Amino acid sequence: MNRNVIYIYDNILCKEIDKLPFVLGRASVVTDLVLSYNLLSCNVQVIACTPATHDELKEFHSSAYLDFIKEHNDDKYCDEDEVEFGLNYDCPFLPSLYDLIQLIAGSTVTAVKLLCNAKCDIAINWFGGWHHAQRDEAEGFCYVNDVVIGIQLLTKSFPRVLYVDLDVHHGNGVQNAFEFSKKVLTLSFHKHSPGFYPGSGNLKEVGCYNGKYYSLNVPLLEGCNNETYLKCFTKIFPRVFEAYKPSALVVQCGGDCINEDPVGQINLTPKAMGDCVTAILKCKLPTLFLGGGGYNIPNTARYWTYLTSLILDKPLGDEIPDCSEYFTKYGPSYELHIDEGKQKDYNTCEYIDNVISTVLNYCNLIS
Repeated sequence: MNRNVIYIYDNILCKEIDKLPFVLGRASVVTDLVLSYNLLSCNVQVIACTPATHDELKEFHSSAYLDFIKEHNDDKYCDEDEVEFGLNYDCPFLPSLYDLIQLIAGSTVTAVKLLCNAKCDIAINWFGGWHHAQRDEAEGFCYVNDVVIGIQLLTKSFPRVLYVDLDVHHGNGVQNAFEFSKKVLTLSFHKHSPGFYPGSGNLKEVGCYNGKYYSLNVPLLEGCNNETYLKCFTKIFPRVFEAYKPSALVVQCGGDCINEDPVGQINLTPKAMGDCVTAILKCKLPTLFLGGGGYNIPNTARYWTYLTSLILDKPLGDEIPDCSEYFTKYGPSYELHIDEGKQKDYNTCEYIDNVISTVLNYCNLIS
């Protein structure tokens, strides 16, 4: 299968993303495993990130939000209006924050420009995928919504973009941005239970006005396992694709959906999620793959490395290469793949069948 694939990476981008307090060092661990498997040696072009411009950031974010962050870029601490802009709790103020959001957004914008100019068929950017940030504020570990910015730019070249969110959390920032539009259909598979962030993404959220039925959600209860997830995906994704007829795809592959994630707490494995990505690849459309959450860093590295191998059609051995700088993090198994979790799956057949039938009925209303 011949695909022209680009992979976004450079040392500065990796070093700066490593500083994010909730995923400290993750970018380096992921990059190290991808390189240890020698995945970037052939059939892929590695492209450095060009930081996003202020105008590109304004494709989604408000001037007030961006100007505040830019004004305080050189500050070590800041308490002025922090609450107003969400720079507290899960999104603490960081020094050089404006520079950082330019890099995060720039990594996705760089990939999108290559897709729009037909320089590649597939773009991989594990440094992006921050899907919770809102127009006027940071939210959910996300200071900038590179996903929305990237999709906005994609729509200038591709009339219909299908956004598929595989993160364990609902892609609320992306859904909110496009809930009135037919140019983008958002399809989010996520855990949905009392008290679980962000609390949105139920079956009744389908978009508004012209965008009605162009926001689709697959809310999964506690303990979702591979069988349940794949049943939903294999029934829903092909029907959504058929009904919407997109011209490009954006796929957010948050690693917090993988077993042993301390935040996601769900049973899924990289192999099961890989089956979803394989189905998406078979659509043979211009596609952008993004990262996102993932707070068990070794398992997130396993997941994104495995997905990279699927995209590049380059099978991997299960033994973690001992040349990896972070080899000891993969104990005690020192293997690429992990077992499915053993939490009880509260998704009954009746519940899942209702979710599937409801979403499929919505598909009949897509024009």
